[in-house]
Amino acid sequence: MRRELRPADRPEGSAPPGNLPLELNLFVGRADELTGLTRALEADRLVTVTGAGGVGKSRFAARAAALAAGHLGCDAVRRVDLAAVREPNLVEYALAAALELTDHTSRPQREVLLDHLGQRQLLLVIDGFEHLVDACASLVTELLGAAPDLRILAVGRRPLSVEGERIFPLAPLDTADAADLFADRAAALLPGFALDDGNRTDVVEVCKRLDCLPLAVELAAGRLRALSPADLLGRLDDRFRLLTGGARGALPRHQTLRTAIGWSHELCTAQERLLWARLSVFCGRFDLDAAEYICSGDGLHADAVLDVLSELIAQSVVIREEADFVVRYRMLDTVSAYGADWLEVSGDTARMRRRHRDWYMGLATWCELDWFSPRQVQVAAQIGAELPNLRVALEFCLTEPGETHLGQYLAGTLWFYWAGCGHLSEGRHWLERSVELDAETEDGDYARSRLKALWVLGYVAILQGDTVPALAALQECRDEADRIGDATAVAYAVHRRGCLALVTDDLPRAEELLRTALAGYRELGELNSSVLMGQVELAMAVAFQGDLASAVELCEDVRLVCEDHGERWTLAYALYVLAYAEWAKGDLVRARQLLRECLVIGDTFHDLLGTVLTIELLALVTVTEGDAGEAALLQGAAGRIWPSVGLPLFGSAHYNAPHERCASDARAILGDARFESFVAAGARLEPGEAVQRALGRDTASRPAVVPGPRTAHPAPETREPAASPTVQGGETTG
Repeated sequence: MRRELRPADRPEGSAPPGNLPLELNLFVGRADELTGLTRALEADRLVTVTGAGGVGKSRFAARAAALAAGHLGCDAVRRVDLAAVREPNLVEYALAAALELTDHTSRPQREVLLDHLGQRQLLLVIDGFEHLVDACASLVTELLGAAPDLRILAVGRRPLSVEGERIFPLAPLDTADAADLFADRAAALLPGFALDDGNRTDVVEVCKRLDCLPLAVELAAGRLRALSPADLLGRLDDRFRLLTGGARGALPRHQTLRTAIGWSHELCTAQERLLWARLSVFCGRFDLDAAEYICSGDGLHADAVLDVLSELIAQSVVIREEADFVVRYRMLDTVSAYGADWLEVSGDTARMRRRHRDWYMGLATWCELDWFSPRQVQVAAQIGAELPNLRVALEFCLTEPGETHLGQYLAGTLWFYWAGCGHLSEGRHWLERSVELDAETEDGDYARSRLKALWVLGYVAILQGDTVPALAALQECRDEADRIGDATAVAYAVHRRGCLALVTDDLPRAEELLRTALAGYRELGELNSSVLMGQVELAMAVAFQGDLASAVELCEDVRLVCEDHGERWTLAYALYVLAYAEWAKGDLVRARQLLRECLVIGDTFHDLLGTVLTIELLALVTVTEGDAGEAALLQGAAGRIWPSVGLPLFGSAHYNAPHERCASDARAILGDARFESFVAAGARLEPGEAVQRALGRDTASRPAVVPGPRTAHPAPETREPAASPTVQGGETTG
């Protein structure tokens, strides 16, 4: 059997870091094509692998990228799967997510991508773009024009048709490799199965009849639990005679693939066909609970879904994946599309889409409640994993007549993910779309859904530094909430107005509004992460006015509540204020411990705002400890992060005061030239590197007072972060 090495078999360090999917079974054949694609990527910065559905483009491209990226000198390889993206205006968000790019600003997403990729040596794999070809062609052209060290490996059924594109057509496997593939997949179902003189002829003939398309071959191999190769060949021959009729202009390989899928479909039981069709409403991956709720009923009991799903997995119709001890499922795009056609013919598409919407509305509602709990990290991961399905639910609500209020509710309910997990830009996209639409009535729950979307929109815009739209949304929310007597919406609107006053340095007004909002929350019995954040913001407002003792009291109370409920995200901001108070008292060791915990939490949730504020304050602590060079370096690292957050330190004189003091003290010790040298060194750090640099210092060996100016200091280019033992109080389960 001719086999290629798995990634795990390659020498360590031969491939750069990235997010390529792990290979769960053997990669068979295509050695010559892998070599040819590597050479194509050496010669051209845009190579598009094309071929019929089922020919194995995605698997081949991922394998080729893993092998080629290190050879090409790329720092990383990243893959974005667009098969689960339905709308052209979401392509840029999907790419940003694949790049793990967090940006809190109101800049257009494309501008953020261009800025991020401009100086990086990256191999980007864009898979499944054919239904979004115009949007992808435009984006790829701009990216390649702005990023000279970027290479793109596109994967689709047709070319992008842009300048500079090299097309790499992928043919089906040769007969020998197809037979090897069949044998490997069959052996996974029937231990001990192997090609021999008794079955080789039949297996080879099956592969030939299927044009050696990998997907078709794998589907056929999945039937061996019930059929012998000879039986398989006989039934396949019958299906070809039955199912060869198709569109006159269809390519033979497309007919073959549809025939193979249709033949597999015909061999399924009635319940298996029913579940196959209903599973097509999912976008990307799904879990068993979702499948049982959405797909059960009308001929398929919920208790039977697992057994039927297991049969579809055995037949290679559904793929089972496991990561971090969580099992999820998916269907290949071609297989899902076949099921969607059957669902449409059955007239059940609209009902299933509503059930899909209902499930993900319920998931978002539950996760909003669960965000204020010890499961906060798991909630963030769950929403991130379900984002493709949540997007489909949002799109359904915002395009289906009579569903607008549900779209407003869903967009607002996800506030904790938009604000807490670095997805402000996408959140604002959905929130603005939702409030632009008029709900069917202005009374009752419909109006409350819109009010929630408005205050969340105002909150997101504040965090992006976009004060005018923020004020407009919050004012509309307040006015409408007063009109219908919605005290909850009033409290949230007042709270966010107070937050806006805080970042614009109107401290007396901020304190007044925040105290009013907190009183309203108490009267309503409202307690969650957002309410506690209001108390932290009040602490900042009084601290900036000189009342540090009251600020500490407020934040100590927040810390106790957070610890009682297992809350981590808001806790980080309370610890930030407490760290500032410890610095002011001169307890630098304790200040650093608190800031370390802030950094770990912020990094866990991809909260760039919390991260960069912490690094700024940590720089002040560091210069007070006497290490002016490291403090300047941290300021440089923060300076690189701020453009992805918004206006540095909100343009606020009060937030900026610690930064200015740190810069002044460090510059006085180092001198202008060396200070700027350290700042420049920090600016070269990626955000993740900056966090690790800040976390890696050994506080036990640092002085707690400012020494005299130094006459010598290691150059920033050669300085390595110090090793750091665990510091008590700096751990976090977040």
